[in-house]
Amino acid sequence: MERLLIVEDNKTLSKLIALKIKENLKFEIDIAYTMHEAKLFLRIHKYFLVLLDLNLPDAPNGEIVDYSIKKEQHVIVLTGNEDKEFRKKILKKNIIDFVNKDGISNINYIVSTIERLQKNKEHKVLLVDDSMVFRKQMSAMLKNLFFDVYTVAHGEEALGMLQTHPDISLVITDYHMPVMDGFELTKEIRKNHTKQDLSIITLSSDENDEIISMFLKNGANDYIKKPFSKEEFSCRVNNTIESLENLNLATNHANRDFLTGLYNRRYFFNHMSEYREEMAQHVESYAVAMVDIDHFKKINDTFGHDNGDKVIIHLSEILISNTNYRDIVSRFGGEEFCIILKNVNKYSALDILEKLRTKVEKAALYTKDSQEICFTISIGFTMDSEESIEELINQADMMLYKAKNEGRNIVLSE
Repeated sequence: MERLLIVEDNKTLSKLIALKIKENLKFEIDIAYTMHEAKLFLRIHKYFLVLLDLNLPDAPNGEIVDYSIKKEQHVIVLTGNEDKEFRKKILKKNIIDFVNKDGISNINYIVSTIERLQKNKEHKVLLVDDSMVFRKQMSAMLKNLFFDVYTVAHGEEALGMLQTHPDISLVITDYHMPVMDGFELTKEIRKNHTKQDLSIITLSSDENDEIISMFLKNGANDYIKKPFSKEEFSCRVNNTIESLENLNLATNHANRDFLTGLYNRRYFFNHMSEYREEMAQHVESYAVAMVDIDHFKKINDTFGHDNGDKVIIHLSEILISNTNYRDIVSRFGGEEFCIILKNVNKYSALDILEKLRTKVEKAALYTKDSQEICFTISIGFTMDSEESIEELINQADMMLYKAKNEGRNIVLSE
């Protein structure tokens, strides 16, 4: 478990912050009341983040901040000083944020910021700017927010980087660049990447307000005018990433089964419609398999519906972990699943499905009171043809029905 260090001489406040963090996040938390104690902790442990008071009994002028930055720590500053010039001075240092410690709302803000920083570790950001100095400054700011950062000098390099790293979440691009400017880059990106795939933030010192609408109409998610403050930049980047996550979450709710996280029937038919159109242009056969848990009603009656749900979840994990990433595993409802095995012939499909059946047969699940639940599955499948996807599913379902009648725990095809 990751650790977090709070350095604050107000014992009541430090314990309240620690309590709020523990209520919402998983961290081991250490508390130091002096700079001397903080130094001891920093020698012993590696921290995800340090929260630092500026005025400590043995370091009244913010010495702990400079010390922690020198030790390459990620720093959030806590202070009761609301002077604007003082704030600007502190924000020039390589810190993440500057938070006033004047109420519970600010403590809640600290908790939400830490949660955001944890999520940022999952995202890759591509920074596009022809100024090496600016790239270096921006890269440092983004890395301090825990992003995985890539940098390039112009649009053509950016397009190449997106091909190499298709999991990039955010592109931050300058407007005026050689070879390919930010506007052309934005349009090119949107030809292949929707706003659900990745977000784009444009940076520019251009004073023409029409430029802003031009970028936004052509696919940019946000536009930041230069010069900008560290706080503005951090807020806009974090808000953009959060919007991307929320969009993906909403899409997943629409396309995913609530219990298992597998694709649902709606996504299945939408995907298969697109996939079959694509396969019309290529020579690639696929198998349609229907999977059903044997004697599932008996499992529910014997062990209860909560354990029945655990069986469904356990099966879904076996199915998804033993099929190819290109394949589609979906839950159609109840104990019934549908699998599309892509780029297979009948023999390789049978081999894959037999391995799935065997893994399920050998897998055991235990209830809270250590009762063993063993279960099996029956599978019916068919290979692709000129028939509609609905008809292929019906054919696979007929084979599944036959497998049930022939004793269950078997794989059958036409």
